[in-house]
Amino acid sequence: MRTSVCLRRLGGERAGEVQFGRFVANPKVTVEAVVAGWGEHTARAVAGRHVLAIQDTSEINFRTSPERRRGLGEIGKGSGCGLLLHPMLAVDASTGHCLGLVTGQLWTRAGRVTIPHQQRALADKESRRWLSTAQDAKPVLAAAAMVTVVADRESDIYPEWATVPDVNFHLLTRAMQDRRLVDGGSLYAASARWPVAGTARLELRARGPQERARTAELTLRFGTVALKRPEGADRALPASVTLSLVEVVELAPPQGVEPVHWRLLTTHAVTDDASAWQIVAWYKARWLIEQLFRVLKTQGLQLEDSQLDSADRLLKLAAIATKAAAVILQLVQARDGRGSEPASLAFTDSEIEALDTLTPQVEGKTTLQKNPHPRHSLAWAAWIIARLGGWNGYRSSRPPGPITFRYGLEYFRAFAAGWRAKHVCIP
Repeated sequence: MRTSVCLRRLGGERAGEVQFGRFVANPKVTVEAVVAGWGEHTARAVAGRHVLAIQDTSEINFRTSPERRRGLGEIGKGSGCGLLLHPMLAVDASTGHCLGLVTGQLWTRAGRVTIPHQQRALADKESRRWLSTAQDAKPVLAAAAMVTVVADRESDIYPEWATVPDVNFHLLTRAMQDRRLVDGGSLYAASARWPVAGTARLELRARGPQERARTAELTLRFGTVALKRPEGADRALPASVTLSLVEVVELAPPQGVEPVHWRLLTTHAVTDDASAWQIVAWYKARWLIEQLFRVLKTQGLQLEDSQLDSADRLLKLAAIATKAAAVILQLVQARDGRGSEPASLAFTDSEIEALDTLTPQVEGKTTLQKNPHPRHSLAWAAWIIARLGGWNGYRSSRPPGPITFRYGLEYFRAFAAGWRAKHVCIP
């Protein structure tokens, strides 16, 4: 087996690399089992909170050649070969803090589908992932006070609106098409008739290195709509679904920049300006899952550099790396100490014990070189991991980023493995 760059990063030293390689090669280790483990910490962390359960899909493009496809199917409309990753990320709706992964799916395509999309049953379409992931999330998020599943336009699927919502389990999705309404009108025409309810300036974060953060001035409209069941849809579905629609439009975007125009459908009741702007803010939190993909692929783990030789092993590696990327995202969020999340959000009891042991090694003698965060908080853990990754610890320095945390986690995982071994008794 050819080991990959990513194996070295996740396995730490050579011994860890070999052990990790054997792990992903083990036929008893399945992608399903790894994904099932994503939500173990998260299930406890969401208790009593309103959780934004953000889901999205990303293509992982691996280098291939006609002689070495590695068992990978086509992605990007045939422009490359790789796998598809569809995770769900839990975020505290009040604070915006990442609480961890919930569930998800990974797959590679077996070949091209020749049957037209409209002629296939939902069970035979990749788009079923939006429904099944939301349904799979319910037991993981059972302790949450409320859940709002947030997704982009691809998840605007009538069966999802008709079957997924439940008591305190809501949907929030950007509309993908101009749907027909029960009154005979259309979705877009309905919102166009509504009066402007207000204006506000919204800070938009950069989604990648090619974009810049900016401020957009938006106008707001909102109201209630009753979607009509589409022709050809399963007749067992209800004939209509009543939803709230929130529309925001940017009237004067910078030159050369595509204006913001979001039509947001939700099962939440929207009765005034404040609740409408709240829906916009929750949808804006989708930025976090895009950052998860960025850490996974280009600014951290660089998963697409992997040279593992089979799709089966690459799928397992991607599942493990996604969990690592989520931890890095949590550490980046916690680094400034503004939150109050505990270290147990990302680390086990044994790992927290190991962090305690490492603290004297990374702290200096002066007050400025001490960990300034409350012991056993996530910020405290982030400070230690950043120091292990090469950060100097001074507040005046540039804050540690995903790459620093990745290096720090590499060192820490190797140390934590040795720390656990000290408890093993050898007769």
